[in-house]
Amino acid sequence: MRKILIKGGQVVLPDEVIGADLLLEGGKIAKIGKDIEAAGAQVIDAAGLTVFPGLIDMHVHLREPGFEYKEDIASGSAAAVAGGFTQVCCMPNTDPVCDNAAVVGYIVARAKEAGLCKVHPIGAITKGEKGESLAEMGKMKEAGAVAVSDDGRPVSNARMMRLAMEYASDFGLICLSHCEDRDLADGGVVNEGYNSTLAGLKGIPRAAEEIMIAREIILAETLKKRAHICHVSTKGGVQLLREAKARGVQITAETCPHYFTLTDDVITSFDANTKVNPPVREAEDVEAVKAGLRDGTLDCIVTDHAPHHVDEKNVEYNLAAFGISGIETSFALSYTYLVRGGVFDLSALADRMSAAPARILHLEGGRIAEGEIADLMLADLQEKYVIDSKKFVSKGKNTPFNGMEVYGRVKYTIVDGAVKYQAQ
Repeated sequence: MRKILIKGGQVVLPDEVIGADLLLEGGKIAKIGKDIEAAGAQVIDAAGLTVFPGLIDMHVHLREPGFEYKEDIASGSAAAVAGGFTQVCCMPNTDPVCDNAAVVGYIVARAKEAGLCKVHPIGAITKGEKGESLAEMGKMKEAGAVAVSDDGRPVSNARMMRLAMEYASDFGLICLSHCEDRDLADGGVVNEGYNSTLAGLKGIPRAAEEIMIAREIILAETLKKRAHICHVSTKGGVQLLREAKARGVQITAETCPHYFTLTDDVITSFDANTKVNPPVREAEDVEAVKAGLRDGTLDCIVTDHAPHHVDEKNVEYNLAAFGISGIETSFALSYTYLVRGGVFDLSALADRMSAAPARILHLEGGRIAEGEIADLMLADLQEKYVIDSKKFVSKGKNTPFNGMEVYGRVKYTIVDGAVKYQAQ
């Protein structure tokens, strides 16, 4: 039976950080304590390193099937473990759309072939993501789907979303909502404001996101069902969620590193790597997102990892694809801006990046405790480095963070007690 002994690290527990050894045996955390000895175990010297629960990303795009030139399950899994992620949940806007058990099963099988991180498919809410009729959620759940979403597109029809919440609930699934009123967004490409006017680029108003967040809150409250809001970017959206949670609505929400690190000042460079949906907003929105993460209004940090081929970004801003390749930069950006930035501590970071996604989707793992699965990430929090997209493992090199100085280098990623990534 494979044994790994992690010696001398700082271990991030749910409520504290302690100096301890960890013994991993049979894919589980067998023991946490001081001066553990284990004959025949592989020893990892964690002096100077911090041990986190394996990161869980509940919102990625792995592009397979259909768009393997952007990313595939093997390359996306390799990028995930390089970024410290032991579990990822992939969105269904593939070709064909992941709206049936066959495609869910295909993704599960391909992930097992890759043998790196755990990949959990997210099924579509509606067939073909067309918003016209519900997909077969029960069969997708049996095949391995952990949630449903039409991410990339909103479910515009409120009655359809009501039916989806009720139907998904019957199978123990949750709807993840891409909140965008497309009529209001009206073909916009950046945040509507001073900088969109300055750049001459069509803006997307905050209201396009906030109206749909409000709708999902009202539906969840009316139906007494769970719902989850994807990639929150606005001050108003955070406030709507805060008020809903105070009333006891079963609503959860996520945000991404680009919404707490960037403002729309970046769009005036006309670098299409800054183009993302929803768009990066203004300073007051950035501060609101940080506050939402601090007080738990925003439950978790996801990447919305959206890799694209270089040709899809190396065009005029209006024509470029939306999206950022984010899975290899998420941890360092989150640590640098949130922990070093004084927003919250290491235990809170581990909660937002591990435990909360596990809670929302009922996944194993997400915390370090004896008897838990041995999914871990070890990082050197003192190591400062410059993000270099040329070194990304992902096929997608599209990032607005190229050249940015950050702290927190992932050194090891361990999945089910086996080392799947070691920094060179």
